[in-house]
Amino acid sequence: MPKHDQSLPQSVLDAAGYVLLPEAKNSSRDGTLRAARWPVICKYSGVDGGIELAKREAGVTKRHLHQLERNGYLRFMPPVQASISPASKQAVPTPNGHVSAERSADPVAPVKTAPPMLTTNSTTGKWNPDMHSAAANSVQTVQSQDVSIAQVLQAFYVVPTYQREYVWEPEQVEQLLSDILLEHNSSDHVSEYFIGSIVVCPGEGGTLELIDGQQRLTTIYVALCAIRDHVLAAGQQPPGALHAQLSATSTDVNGLDSFRHRLELQYPDSGDVLSKLAISEPVGTELRQKTRSMDNILGAYKTVRRFLAQEFSDLESVRRFYGYFTNRVKLIRIETQDVARALKVFETINDRGVGLDSMDLLKNLLFMRASRAQFDELKGLWKGLQDTIYGIGEKPLRFLRYYVISSYDIDELREDQIYGWMSKNEEVCGYSRDPLGFARNLLAAAKAYTNFIRGCDQHGEAHPGLKSLQYLGGRLRMHLILLLAGRHLPDKLFVRVVREIEDLFFCFLITREHTRTIDNHLAKWAKGLRKVDSEATLEDFLATSLVKQREAMAVRFDEEMSRLSADVVAKYRLMYVLAKLSQQLELDAYGETEGTRWLDRFTSGGYEIEHIYPRSPTASVHDESGVASPEIVESLGNLVLVEKSINASLGNRPYSEKRPVYQQSQLLLTRSLSERPRVGQNTRIDVAVAGLPSFKHWSQEEMRRRHAYLVELARRVWSVPEPKIRTAAVA
Repeated sequence: MPKHDQSLPQSVLDAAGYVLLPEAKNSSRDGTLRAARWPVICKYSGVDGGIELAKREAGVTKRHLHQLERNGYLRFMPPVQASISPASKQAVPTPNGHVSAERSADPVAPVKTAPPMLTTNSTTGKWNPDMHSAAANSVQTVQSQDVSIAQVLQAFYVVPTYQREYVWEPEQVEQLLSDILLEHNSSDHVSEYFIGSIVVCPGEGGTLELIDGQQRLTTIYVALCAIRDHVLAAGQQPPGALHAQLSATSTDVNGLDSFRHRLELQYPDSGDVLSKLAISEPVGTELRQKTRSMDNILGAYKTVRRFLAQEFSDLESVRRFYGYFTNRVKLIRIETQDVARALKVFETINDRGVGLDSMDLLKNLLFMRASRAQFDELKGLWKGLQDTIYGIGEKPLRFLRYYVISSYDIDELREDQIYGWMSKNEEVCGYSRDPLGFARNLLAAAKAYTNFIRGCDQHGEAHPGLKSLQYLGGRLRMHLILLLAGRHLPDKLFVRVVREIEDLFFCFLITREHTRTIDNHLAKWAKGLRKVDSEATLEDFLATSLVKQREAMAVRFDEEMSRLSADVVAKYRLMYVLAKLSQQLELDAYGETEGTRWLDRFTSGGYEIEHIYPRSPTASVHDESGVASPEIVESLGNLVLVEKSINASLGNRPYSEKRPVYQQSQLLLTRSLSERPRVGQNTRIDVAVAGLPSFKHWSQEEMRRRHAYLVELARRVWSVPEPKIRTAAVA
């Protein structure tokens, strides 16, 4: 017995597994553990043989675990008591040190760690499905094995159609290879290197369905294809075992042989890229419709080829790396009796913080609740969801978070809390009763969400208010929470809600309200908006929420508008402000027409921001208007929208020369600078421009007067009441 184990209690020395207790927390923070060991300890909690697995993967020793036991964080278990998942409702620590209660579930049957089960003839490379079936029937419900890459690829694997696509980027592929190479170079080529786990269950025709670990196993398979091609390109034959690790002949019960690849991707987005790589067939330019998955697989292949060329100067080094890669790099292969149990194991592993994000876990959750007959439809719905979200360039988790907040009574939710909340609120969400119905609702929300981002209503029709919000928000999209919450409303009421949201969202942005505060407001208001079912209830809701909030911000709004300048606001947002001010006068004068209702007529219709007093004044400007401070030159009062053609002729000329040019503009706010337009008496246009100031001269005093007028106009544009305390104009 090693000397350092002598002081450990016999119960620790005899234990093969352990279970983390609800009180457990990340001890790496106080120096007890290395930070990298805590996730591994969480991962193998409750797994028979978990002590040995944790040691191999991250160097976790019984002494580390004993220290956690002494702190009251862990309990050692004899082999017969360990299982792959905790008991019903047991709290499980996560790698960040917090404890989250798992939902109630039937415990999975005990795991027995068996020696690697080789169901392929290692000499001929032939797979015997009968041998595999017999072995599967003779083992426990869940079987855990640590196996080398060479042993993994003695079986045939299928990634089922409902799995997500291949998403690894070149950086992740290169990181995996670099880590393995580092271990290879720093060891005596004998030490083992663990790269995680895969979860499988028996599939058709003697295959194994890959439930978890597709990204990792696909990368391994692509890497072997690249190693083969690298050696062939140098005019030599690849290592003898490599071909059988990529493809082999299987024999069925009738003695019939069939050639197949070790890994088959069945989801449509994969195309036939992997099968072409498997047989060393050129692939790339001839693909007419490449998907993201196909691009990533090709990217992984190119990354490995580049890695081999850069890291190895001769083929002998490549062969040694291949030998270490296939014989010393290992995986934990967890095999269950059916797909339902495999999905449960997948959930257990990933819920402990060593797997996927909330979006992937939610997908798994739906497949767990669906019947096998529903898989194809659920797969189609989920693919539609992914295509919809990725098609707009949106972050899936942001959409999912906004969907949950807009759909359920929850005040605060981080992206990393989504899955935990949904798994604990199964009855509220309804995905257990009707997984397909839940997926349909999620897809419908995603389509509405992407339409809102594009400036369209949920039906895909362009919407003036949503177009304005699109321009105002930029990359900020918190307002989408309320749009999702109000998408059930009739068109007339929805238009009113959009207008109120735009007005308040601008107030939030111009006053630089903290995003967390905005988030909290929107989550609270989403609850009330979901309950609105008539014009009367909408008015009541608005009066106590959005309108009330704007009233409370009136003083701050006035202050920020009074100091608004090109120095403190992004150019696109400054364009939005000037466009809205100009649009308001056009609406007052001409009513709502196709030429006045769309903001993009002013933001992208050939207009530019003009400094009335030039940024770089000439001597004639100084002689006519005096010297103006840089601050007031950049202020709102000195800015105006003009047509590009007009702006080109203005230059740095003095105001007296610009006045007649401004009169050529189509915008009332611009034309009124030099002279107020007169169209009859008491006409709609005449009334609209009645309060517009005009200026014969232009100096700092005129800039202040115009700025004060624009602040008053802004209160009308964004429906902000006049503050009780008046704010001084620009100094």
